[in-house]
Amino acid sequence: MPAINNAAIVARDTFSTLAKRQQNWAAQEPGVIVVFCIVFLVGCGLVGLWISKLISKRRAKKQAAMAAHA
Repeated sequence: MPAINNAAIVARDTFSTLAKRQQNWAAQEPGVIVVFCIVFLVGCGLVGLWISKLISKRRAKKQAAMAAHA
């Protein structure tokens, strides 16, 4: 029976170690989360600006084509 007791102890120690690792990393490092959010917002703004420019170029091209046919 010592093997069963050792297995139970090892399982308990392993579970204890895993339970200790489940800490809230974001709460411990709020500055990193703020930087991630700022980078995400800047990236979204740049993508939005790029899409806006593409749409305006297409509209200008379409209007130029309509004016040429008229």
